[in-house]
Amino acid sequence: MIKIERYEDKIQKELFAKDKSKFTKYINLFVGKKGIFNLLKYEIILILFQDMRGAAGIFFRNLFFPFLFKKVGRGVSFGRSLTIRHPGKISIEDDVVIDDYCVLDAKGNSNKGIYISEHNFIGRGTILSCKNGDIMLGKNVNIGFSCEIFSGSRVIIGENTLIAAYVYIIGGGHAYSRTDIPIAEQEKPSHGIEIEKNCWLGAGAKVFDDVIIGNDAVIGAGAVVTRNIPAFSIAAGIPARVAKSRK
Repeated sequence: MIKIERYEDKIQKELFAKDKSKFTKYINLFVGKKGIFNLLKYEIILILFQDMRGAAGIFFRNLFFPFLFKKVGRGVSFGRSLTIRHPGKISIEDDVVIDDYCVLDAKGNSNKGIYISEHNFIGRGTILSCKNGDIMLGKNVNIGFSCEIFSGSRVIIGENTLIAAYVYIIGGGHAYSRTDIPIAEQEKPSHGIEIEKNCWLGAGAKVFDDVIIGNDAVIGAGAVVTRNIPAFSIAAGIPARVAKSRK
């Protein structure tokens, strides 16, 4: 299902709204839930434990961070210096590792947010970012360091998928057909992305909006995926093209 944001971008309007205080903007953009209790809980837990080093930091984050999120299963490990926005729309199942410096951003007005299934690993510095969209990670997904997954509607990563370092999965874009207004002020369509189960995306690959990658496919390092890739295919290049089948 396609979502289209008009040029009156809601998040930018929120940032620059003159009729709202900085306090209200902070709650809406970071905490995600109104009320002084939710704000204090968010602030106290992050201030005390977000940057705590060593084994003590891991222990206290694993103890107190679950109070921030919608759901946290057993055996979840939170790294240091995480950026967390709208945690009330983030669900994490059992045995998940989120490494240092990751971003979990589920912001939006009508989205469900981020769902991370069990046995996931999210590498250092990786960004999961929603802009009124949803991100769903299946079981046993392994994401390397410094990746970005962005969703303006829906991005689904199937189970047992390997994502190497520096991969960008961008579920949205900018219209640019009009020349009478800047590109930044035009529509921002998002059709969504689905990467089915058992796939492998090589280092530095990029997957753009409105793409389905079939199950058991391999995407070569540095490839730019702009169209659907059939199941069991090996694809590489800019733009990515199917080189052969794994069958």
